[in-house]
Amino acid sequence: MRIHLTSVFVDDQEKAARFYTDILGFVKKHDVAVSEEGDRWLTVVSPEDPDGTELLLEPSGHPAVQPYKTALVEDGIPATAFAVDDVAAEFERLRELGVFFTQEPLEMGPVTTAVLDDTCGNLIQIEQYGK
Repeated sequence: MRIHLTSVFVDDQEKAARFYTDILGFVKKHDVAVSEEGDRWLTVVSPEDPDGTELLLEPSGHPAVQPYKTALVEDGIPATAFAVDDVAAEFERLRELGVFFTQEPLEMGPVTTAVLDDTCGNLIQIEQYGK
């Protein structure tokens, strides 16, 4: 068994696609219309692993989603986490691109983390294990 797909709920799929590709550096894997309202099956992957785990940028239309997302953000809890080779370097790169961070790089034993706002209603953690 392996993880094939995970998701984050996004307020605006088009805005999310731009952020996750143009800013974070992922690449689109699938972009298929699934409803007359304009919802899409929109996934991105790491360019380093194009056949790896896909991230579904899922519409936030279900009534339970907004209270869930709001509670996570208010409590500072990331919706998901992405591994990076160097949190400090990625923090600087993203900050130069205008990304807002709710937590600057923080070393916690063997892991260094930082938390960013994805502009689509989520906090996302970037993390690096080891030095």
